[in-house]
Amino acid sequence: MLSTLRNAWKVPELRKRLLWTFVLVAIFRIGNHIPVPGIDTSRLDTLTQSGSLFGFYDLISGGAFKRFSIFALGVVPYINASIIMSLLNISIPQLEQLSKEGEEGRKKIQKITRYASIVFGFITAYGTYVLIHNIGALRADTAFNTFLIMLTLVVGSTFCMWLGDQITVKGIGNGISLLIFVNIISKFPSTVNTIIGTQSKGDTNIVEVFLLVVAALALLASVVYLSLAERRITVQYAGKAVGGKVYKGQSTHIPLSLIGSTVIAIIFAMSVMQFPNVIAQFFPTKSWSQWIQAGTWSPFNPNRWLYIVCEAILTIFFTWFYTQVTFKPEEMAENMHKSSGFVPGIRPGQPTADYLTRVLDRISLIGGIFAAVIAVLPIILNNYTNFKNLQFGGTTLLIMVSVSLEVMRQLQSQLVMRHYQGFLK
Repeated sequence: MLSTLRNAWKVPELRKRLLWTFVLVAIFRIGNHIPVPGIDTSRLDTLTQSGSLFGFYDLISGGAFKRFSIFALGVVPYINASIIMSLLNISIPQLEQLSKEGEEGRKKIQKITRYASIVFGFITAYGTYVLIHNIGALRADTAFNTFLIMLTLVVGSTFCMWLGDQITVKGIGNGISLLIFVNIISKFPSTVNTIIGTQSKGDTNIVEVFLLVVAALALLASVVYLSLAERRITVQYAGKAVGGKVYKGQSTHIPLSLIGSTVIAIIFAMSVMQFPNVIAQFFPTKSWSQWIQAGTWSPFNPNRWLYIVCEAILTIFFTWFYTQVTFKPEEMAENMHKSSGFVPGIRPGQPTADYLTRVLDRISLIGGIFAAVIAVLPIILNNYTNFKNLQFGGTTLLIMVSVSLEVMRQLQSQLVMRHYQGFLK
């Protein structure tokens, strides 16, 4: 990685892209520390506990939600809009047709997603305002203050989306993913400080800290290994004659990632499990609200084992579901048949689609089990160990590893295209 960055820095165009990335990220991090006026941030600790939905939002916003800065919403509205648009592409024929129209179709879908993210920004801003109002975090409950808070949050979220687009165009890597990556990295010192603090107070001993570090390193190694792991399906293309020339058949493969859908699945499962809690916080005095948040047999109470079981099951289900809708076995089989391709030993058409479905089912089961372990790990740490409110989990490792690999692949491809001799040796 370091050698790739060093070689990229020697190429003027790549050096310019790296500098653009650093400048835009610096602007983003400065905005993370500019507070929204009229908020008592000391009352927001209860909303951002580890394992909760707002705790996850605070993590991917780099602590901006807990500080309630102008970037408190971050890129969350854009992520929500992107997820919903990806699902609508499957269910709405017009959007599905747009996705198949090449670059122009993708640009139109991206434009719709940006407008939808602004709408989601207003909805999220209003919901956030109601929550901070209920917990008494407002210094002045006036109409002007309400308007100012909502406008600041929506404008800040839109500006984050624009920054991400600028990094994608002028910098290195996917801008939105890189902003999330930087935010997660920024929480690392506070996580280390929390671990040291628990040990110095006597809540934990050095052996427990050592075991936590070993478990974190083992989890990181497993995430890296599975991120690079692929299930390759061999595809043979028949030879054909074009004009007076005869082209021999070629053999290639379709790479299927084992954990390509796990991040989305974890977000889906976490959102489903936390949504009743979020709704209940709007009505804190109702009996049903109190049962949802603190009931002994409530499946939405994060302090109970039933919550852990339900989230694990949902994570496995959403991993399977999103894998199926993303890869579309019937469409893959049809495209192979049109290109005179076939899987050796499998008849073209429906048998190929059935074979691809079986392979995807097995992949999604493995990825789903791994994602379930990752999803419930922060909850288990918070509920059954002395490491309370520790911003640590496999989800963050998944995001960090995937973004790092994507940036390195893009740098390497840029170096190869420029025939950089030092890299090719």
